[in-house]
Amino acid sequence: MASLSVGEVTNRGSMWELDQNLDRPMDEEAGRLKNMYREKKFSSALLLRLAFQSLGVVFGDLGTSPLYVFYNIFPRGVDNDEDVIGALSLIIYTLTLIPLLKYVFVVLRANDNGQGGTFALYSLLCRHAKINTIPNQHRTDEELTTYSRQTYEENSVAEKIKRWLEAHAYKRNILLILVLIGTCTAIGDGILTPAISVLSASGGIKVQNQNMSTNVVVLVAVVILIGLFSMQHYGTDKVGWLFAPIVLLWFILIGSVGAVNIHKYNNSVLKAYNPIYIYRFFRRRWNYDIWTSLGGVMLSITELFFNSGTEALFADLCHFPVLAIQIAFTLIVFPCLLLAYTGQAAYIISHKKHVADAFYRSIPDAIYWPAFVIATAAAIVASQATISATYSIIKQALALGCFPRVKIVHTSKKFLGQIYIPDINWVLLVLCIAVTAGFKNQSQIGNAYGTAVVIVMLVTTFLMVPIMLLVWKSHWVLVVTFIVLSLMVEVPYFVACILKIDQGGWVPLVIATAFFLIMYVWHFCTVKRYEFEMHSKVSMAWILGLGPSLGLVRVPGIGFVYTELASGVPHIFSHFITNLPAIHSVVVFVCVKYLPVYTVPTEERFLVRRIGPKNFHMFRCVARYGYKDLHKRDEDFEKMLFDCVLFFVRLESMMEGYSDSDEFSVPELGAGGPPTSSASAFLQGEKTCSTMCSNGELSLSSQDSIVPAQSPPLRGMTGSSLLTRCSEGQASSVGDELEFLNRCKDAGVVHILGNTIVRARRDSGVVKKLAVDYMYAFMRRMCRENSVIFNVPHESLLNVGQIYYI
Repeated sequence: MASLSVGEVTNRGSMWELDQNLDRPMDEEAGRLKNMYREKKFSSALLLRLAFQSLGVVFGDLGTSPLYVFYNIFPRGVDNDEDVIGALSLIIYTLTLIPLLKYVFVVLRANDNGQGGTFALYSLLCRHAKINTIPNQHRTDEELTTYSRQTYEENSVAEKIKRWLEAHAYKRNILLILVLIGTCTAIGDGILTPAISVLSASGGIKVQNQNMSTNVVVLVAVVILIGLFSMQHYGTDKVGWLFAPIVLLWFILIGSVGAVNIHKYNNSVLKAYNPIYIYRFFRRRWNYDIWTSLGGVMLSITELFFNSGTEALFADLCHFPVLAIQIAFTLIVFPCLLLAYTGQAAYIISHKKHVADAFYRSIPDAIYWPAFVIATAAAIVASQATISATYSIIKQALALGCFPRVKIVHTSKKFLGQIYIPDINWVLLVLCIAVTAGFKNQSQIGNAYGTAVVIVMLVTTFLMVPIMLLVWKSHWVLVVTFIVLSLMVEVPYFVACILKIDQGGWVPLVIATAFFLIMYVWHFCTVKRYEFEMHSKVSMAWILGLGPSLGLVRVPGIGFVYTELASGVPHIFSHFITNLPAIHSVVVFVCVKYLPVYTVPTEERFLVRRIGPKNFHMFRCVARYGYKDLHKRDEDFEKMLFDCVLFFVRLESMMEGYSDSDEFSVPELGAGGPPTSSASAFLQGEKTCSTMCSNGELSLSSQDSIVPAQSPPLRGMTGSSLLTRCSEGQASSVGDELEFLNRCKDAGVVHILGNTIVRARRDSGVVKKLAVDYMYAFMRRMCRENSVIFNVPHESLLNVGQIYYI
């Protein structure tokens, strides 16, 4: 391994000074790209239209919970009218406190420029405090338009909390584990929602035919699930416009049926809006039955929670602003749900033996089969919403280094968020079928569903604490009030769900544990790989100084060297030239990194600068992505990189003659510039030292390749003297350099990728060896390579292997 000696590392003298001048951060380049973010304004008509459209996207699975709630509250039947009224009162105020007040009016505001969910909240925190376990961020990234953050006063509570979180690594790890727990249980919700929604809707065919076997209902549900998951690769772009009308029709149906049932059967249930009946309900059933009932009540907000707490936050608020979602919920969703539950309670009081299928039995015979069709369609929309949300969760986890690289297909040319992940899709299908066919009834699936959701709910509550303190700068009294009120409601539901672990509640725990192990092991090894790259990187000054000693030869062509580092030379490059002492005529160090932002605007994606003197023809390109950005199959990543380098050279030539204090505005690309795409970023160059003169350390041969020259090594020179000699040389014209770059491209392009194999040390424990040598190694073999993600041609790929022991 090539590395600096101990004396050179400790004595940060001339070589260190030279390295800092040759490989400086891209502060100025990023500053040229800064634009101020302006929040969109929506007219009243547009706001109402968006509120209508959000019904199908945000609240897709909300209305299906009345299909099975009362059955799970009273699995053994109903004996007393007061119990039904007390359960209804508990449902009413649970819907009011958790979804309406907490999520719609508080948590929904905690979004990352319109994106939400556990990982989005984590990304938001990573921008306000240095808690990212992969420290690949730089201050230039803060210049992005989507990189919003707050500043704090010296002795403020937020500043103290920020310093407390940043003080120790174990605090950052605890926060990451909390995020992973919430994410994995949310994936469990995505598996259980299609199972319980479709099975409950399919149960309607048995109500009209009591002799029908339960296996027939299960078979119908399985067929619907197979059809639903098999159609995922087509996306929802062409049928998505149907979701909002279907969901609106469903809410109107359940609300209208509920109102009719209140008038027809027993309007005395309206006294359930008096919270005193909650107290009476607890007093009457204060034994194991109360926990069983609480677990059933929990299902009234599971569908609602998953969408309002996760999917609504996943919704792009550029299309669905917070106000539109709040209007849809308060004016349509919430009233219709209250009418539906109240109407069912009125029917159950008059027909106590029908509690198992009260929803379908309470529907008038004249509209029974149309209602069944609408219920099935609503269940499909509900399942689609949670499947799409699961895809988004996996995409966020992958971008933040917490999930193996899987294939992601962009199913829509109009909407960025519509994606399809084949591997995850079939895993979800298998697990959904296993849950549906294994349990065969709504009760046990409901127990499993409630356990998963209450855990996600608690995780969201705890994550809101740093959000309120660091992002919103809320007073600590408000934070304490929010925590106390939330836990007062959520802890009893958590206890109720935990008591049902042996009745199906173990399913989401097993699923969440499996996904947690995958995410944590992958993230742990990813962090270790990055640390290895950081510790073993080589300074640029060292590379320039090793030219004569290694006899480096510049061969025609362009070499794109991929690295996770935004500064310095990766170890794979020194490993490569040590074993093969030759480099290409043009070398571009490419750093592809994901930032804790939902997207990086196309015009701000690439940063390019020159490394070293001009006639070294060495550049660095940093490609920045957000956790929702995708690498499209039709994108030519190689062409984008090359166009960025060409554009940088043109801008650099325009800057010559300007002093550092001169103002320089980057002109917009014209017809002759690179195409309008990610490659056409507004790239800003810096004035680096000019080319090295022919009698210096390296000379430019007639074949446009750099060959060693007879002269003392660079180590004997100070950084300032070398830069002086650089400035004395004659710079090549921009036309000659552009022609040289095009000739090199025609000669051939090679993509050099590092293939670092992580192994556990021999003295490691059994658990670590199993996790690293077997589990991580298996996932590495099964996941996609970076060359596939960036569409690198196989014939242009060069892998440089190395082993790292942790």
